[in-house]
Amino acid sequence: MIDARSETRRNVGLLSVCQALLFTNNSTSIAVNALAGVVLAPEPAMATVPVTSWVIGAAITTLPASMLMRRVGRRAGFMTGASIGMVGAFVAAMALFMQQFWLLCLGTLILGAYNAFGQYYRFAAADVSPPDFKAQAISYVLAGGIVGGIVGPAVSRQTVDLFDVRYAGAYLSLIVFMMMALAVMSRLRIPALSAAEASAEQRPLAVILRQPVAIVAILSGALGYGVMNFMMVSTPLEMTAVCGFAYGDAATVISAHVVGMFGPSFFTGHLIKRFGVINIMITGVVVNVICLGVSLSGLTFAHFFVSMMLLGVGWNFLFIGATTLLTSAYRPSERAKVQGANDLCIFMTTMTSSLASGYQLQSSGWVTINFIGLAAVATCALAIGWYVRHTRSNALTA
Repeated sequence: MIDARSETRRNVGLLSVCQALLFTNNSTSIAVNALAGVVLAPEPAMATVPVTSWVIGAAITTLPASMLMRRVGRRAGFMTGASIGMVGAFVAAMALFMQQFWLLCLGTLILGAYNAFGQYYRFAAADVSPPDFKAQAISYVLAGGIVGGIVGPAVSRQTVDLFDVRYAGAYLSLIVFMMMALAVMSRLRIPALSAAEASAEQRPLAVILRQPVAIVAILSGALGYGVMNFMMVSTPLEMTAVCGFAYGDAATVISAHVVGMFGPSFFTGHLIKRFGVINIMITGVVVNVICLGVSLSGLTFAHFFVSMMLLGVGWNFLFIGATTLLTSAYRPSERAKVQGANDLCIFMTTMTSSLASGYQLQSSGWVTINFIGLAAVATCALAIGWYVRHTRSNALTA
């Protein structure tokens, strides 16, 4: 008989592999979507619309995905998401062969659904873990993304010119990785809610979301993700279209960024357990500020490389911290709607940042992009500070 801890670690390991395959897909999409948009877009300011479509696809899918998994279970839900993603990758590739910009946007929209389902890997790991292992489980699953940060750009460099039509091969290669993900997902053994948990009384969503812990967790996760995406989408365009760097240079910087996003995950959970979730979130804010300072100080390859890696590290601390904090805001019976609402906020912020990045870069330039990022990070810092004061005040009056 397999003991509960071994079963938890088995599921966390499989979810980490799923995360690796998801971010092989995502890092390729991040590097290719905007550049394919440049090729097909009617005007330069619309180059990031395929990126925005990808985020919209995730945003409109995230809440239905969470509710579907409540009904059919995590494994069936994750496999549904990967199957939908395969359709999206095929449509995007066909759009390039047919030279149809809006068909490319449709393909990336459908492809975004896979990302929406995949964002629940971290919550699935937390759900099956005991309280003292939740932060580490979330961290270990996200650590799988480091593989995607290395493999994705490497594969895209080899497949971007696989056919006469540039970038079509990169999209088609994603189907192979999603097929591999389906094979891994089929081995998951994640129990559904018990009858007692499923039928337990649920508080209204508005009541749950008014809790200070929920407010700061969702706001920090959304702003941290929004800043990261805003800078990440703009960087390949700034490097290639403005500064004249080659595609391979931009792909290398994105690879460093994704490594920064997920490399710390091997120890972020341990840091949260030792120093506390709020301290790690504050550290994430500080690292983001340093990142934007580096970005503002120059336009060499080294500046892009270092700032984007730091951007990934700052996101890691904020995102894992916010996810861990959020798990204390809901009961098991409430998790589907709260997790769905959280990721909807994240994707809406990401969608806005994706759409705005191309316009802002075109109209206002790189410096403005960085100052917008600083404003968002400052808002996040204020929210965390408010929560710390609120918690201390409650402790004194208790």
